[in-house]
Amino acid sequence: MTANSTIEEPPKRFGLESQVKRNPHPDFKKVENSRPPFDDDLNWKYTQIPNKDWKIGSGANDPTWSEHKKITIDPYGENRNPVDNYKLLIGAITPRPIGFLSTISKDGVTNLAPFSFFNLVNHDPPIFAIGFSCNKANPKDSLRNILETEEVVINIISEWFIEAANFCSTNSPFGIDEFKLSGLTPLPSEKVKPPHVGESAFSIEAKLYKIEEFQSKAVPGKASGTLVLVEGINFHVRDDVVNDQLNIVDIAKLKPVSRLGGITFGRTISGYEALRPDYEKDVVNNDAAKEFL
Repeated sequence: MTANSTIEEPPKRFGLESQVKRNPHPDFKKVENSRPPFDDDLNWKYTQIPNKDWKIGSGANDPTWSEHKKITIDPYGENRNPVDNYKLLIGAITPRPIGFLSTISKDGVTNLAPFSFFNLVNHDPPIFAIGFSCNKANPKDSLRNILETEEVVINIISEWFIEAANFCSTNSPFGIDEFKLSGLTPLPSEKVKPPHVGESAFSIEAKLYKIEEFQSKAVPGKASGTLVLVEGINFHVRDDVVNDQLNIVDIAKLKPVSRLGGITFGRTISGYEALRPDYEKDVVNNDAAKEFL
């Protein structure tokens, strides 16, 4: 290497706080300290659905929606930056479950990071989708490990370790073990090498199923994101959150944390139930429904 030669650094990956600016507060700690403390006494409860007397064809339970107009946004409009679409979408597509991914490098270093572009997409076989805002050429650590080892553990985040889980989103360099930074507990998995998070009440050992890269429309010729499909091959569930048949999870005990817009997380502390309608019973044999056929 000559004295005048330089080493090209890889481009910065999308998602850094300096790029996205998720935090809307000049002094977040001041804002947080002004808020009431976390209410740990809130228990799960069921309420009625907003309109328990809703009738077929009735539409929205709140008619005031018609007092507002919709604004059209072209995601590729002039002067619109891709980060604008990112911030808009993470605020609108909510709440999102969080895939807390445990991976391990080919050299044996564990990594732990939360991803809210995540969901269940099939049950037989169990298939989960994980979206990475990066490409395979310049991957985030979790994606790099999955590409190299084809293994991952998905852990569900609950309220009792949200602070530690959130700290794992730090932009640490490759090779740093977030288990140690967060103080979370790695437990041995049975069918894959990455450990699962001991504090998590539900974890999924998974193997790589398929990868799809997305090409940017804002920057033609550049891959802007990667979809990873993985197959769940083993589950770990805490004994007090699942029934005896091992097929129903108690939401009141799971206390899952969801992702909202910006830097906001959501709690799941109440819900309401609604029966699925039967077409034959509720439409064909319902006199009140005939005018809608």
